[in-house]
Amino acid sequence: MRYPEGGGLTAERRAFREGIRLKAGERFAAGEKTAVIAKDLRVSVRSVERWRRAWRESGMEALRSAGPANSPTVTDSQFAVVEEELGKGPSAHGFEDERWTLARVQTVIRRRLRVSLSVATVWRLLKRHGWSWQAPARRALERDEHAVELWKKEVWPRVKVSRRPMVAGSSSRTRPDSP
Repeated sequence: MRYPEGGGLTAERRAFREGIRLKAGERFAAGEKTAVIAKDLRVSVRSVERWRRAWRESGMEALRSAGPANSPTVTDSQFAVVEEELGKGPSAHGFEDERWTLARVQTVIRRRLRVSLSVATVWRLLKRHGWSWQAPARRALERDEHAVELWKKEVWPRVKVSRRPMVAGSSSRTRPDSP
């Protein structure tokens, strides 16, 4: 389930759910049956069983909230280090050209912070700190406009084919179209 702002539960909602688990823990200690607890607290029997198992193994502490699920893996102070490294440019990190890609930023984070993040997480991290993708301000000087127009008129129509020919068919996988 997705939550607003890309986060998890609010602190209030997390505390509310923790309260339900703690009430269940008190009832475990009183020896009440799982089905009765589930019905009274309006939760699933499976959840109560899972809570009971955790309570049996580790007591009431096991029923407490572990905190937000999406706590950032890179803190603001660590990101400041990453920004400093990005400011040095890609060539300072051994890349052959001056382009920052998500994979390259991911590599810098892994080398500098020893934190392994997915490319999607790197993008969310950069976005959260105000970074955005950049498009070139102008076209390359080497660009040949005549060659581009020629390719668009002659080559592209031949290359661009529809995915599937528009013919009558059957929606059945096992029985082909019959006349």
